[in-house]
Amino acid sequence: MPFRSVLPIRMAVAVLAALLLAGANRARGQPHSAPAAAETTAVAQTSSVLTDEFVRTTGTEGLDLLYGMQFEAAKARFEKIDARYPDHPIGPFLQGLNLWWTIMLDLTDTSHDEAFAEQMNTVIDRCDALLAEDPDHFDAALFKAAAHGFLSRLHSNRYHWWKTLRNAQKAISYVQTVEEVAPERGDYVFGSGMYDYYAAILPEEYSLSKALMWMLPDGNKERGLTLLRETATNGHYVQTEAIYFLAKVHYLYEDDFRETRKWTERLRKRHPNNPFFHTFEGRVYARWGRWRQARRIFETVVERAEAGQAGYNTHMEEIAQLYLARDRLYRDAYREALQHLAELEQLTARETIEDTRYRVLGYLYQGMVYDALGRREMAINRYRTVLNMEDASGTHERAKRYLEKAYSG
Repeated sequence: MPFRSVLPIRMAVAVLAALLLAGANRARGQPHSAPAAAETTAVAQTSSVLTDEFVRTTGTEGLDLLYGMQFEAAKARFEKIDARYPDHPIGPFLQGLNLWWTIMLDLTDTSHDEAFAEQMNTVIDRCDALLAEDPDHFDAALFKAAAHGFLSRLHSNRYHWWKTLRNAQKAISYVQTVEEVAPERGDYVFGSGMYDYYAAILPEEYSLSKALMWMLPDGNKERGLTLLRETATNGHYVQTEAIYFLAKVHYLYEDDFRETRKWTERLRKRHPNNPFFHTFEGRVYARWGRWRQARRIFETVVERAEAGQAGYNTHMEEIAQLYLARDRLYRDAYREALQHLAELEQLTARETIEDTRYRVLGYLYQGMVYDALGRREMAINRYRTVLNMEDASGTHERAKRYLEKAYSG
């Protein structure tokens, strides 16, 4: 299936899964809990480990290390929590996040999927044991919903649509329990904020969603943004995720450079050694034509990748080399562009992956460069290569256009 048709479907199904999770309470006609005077009041009454100062301090330290690509140090922190609460799902859940971020750094690599799924299943098993003793156990409901949510996200990345929706469905009743107990402050409004925002904009962005959105109540975009900002400001465990989603929605949907840059800069300040956020910052500047800043960022990404800095893997360098080639191409620095494209071709030649948008775009840009240099036969060869690959970001249409009429710069 072509990239151009797969990616919107994947996004729509993934977000629909999130909406089914976050919107379960509302879909059943349940009102929101009234705002709480203090974040810990209602949750503390449930004896949640999340309010334990040791868990909060150690967990936050571990998450900061995780986002900083110090996976072993993060693992050590999470193991301390697991040792203190050996029957609680928080330990394997946090350990699973280590694997999740390994996956996030290169979605073309599926070698960690099975281990991640096993960790989430361990979380679910521990939750089931707690729920067998207490059907209203707050933490068990919270972590079981979260585990199924992450499994849903994993399967959406792999185009396993049924498993994506099935895992979302399994979490619904547990999300309802969490929403009935948790106050509307800090970490606990993240899901509601996601729901409100995406439920409001999804029908406009993805027509596929309209067939399913009728079963869920309307969203409220502005309220969703307000709740996400609340988590980004006052959250502990998912604060970074809220900041990232604020940057992402302003980048993808709000078309707001100032807000995107504000939240992206906050991510970079909090986690300066996170390559995912680093490359995202470069993409932000590139999208809005700030190529001087983008060029500097992507050059730094390449330097860190070549130096072997943690997390700056082959895929991160692929992204940087593609954008650097694009910058040189549109500045008519064709020979420099070819150098970056040669690096990109070598990086994307891994046997463990199928065609990616970076590989396909790399060949398209090679054709454009060869045309600009007057090497028409080489250009034609590259355009035909593109047409024999998956269609990424409209590359087939452009390759056909340049086969008919040479790219002229």
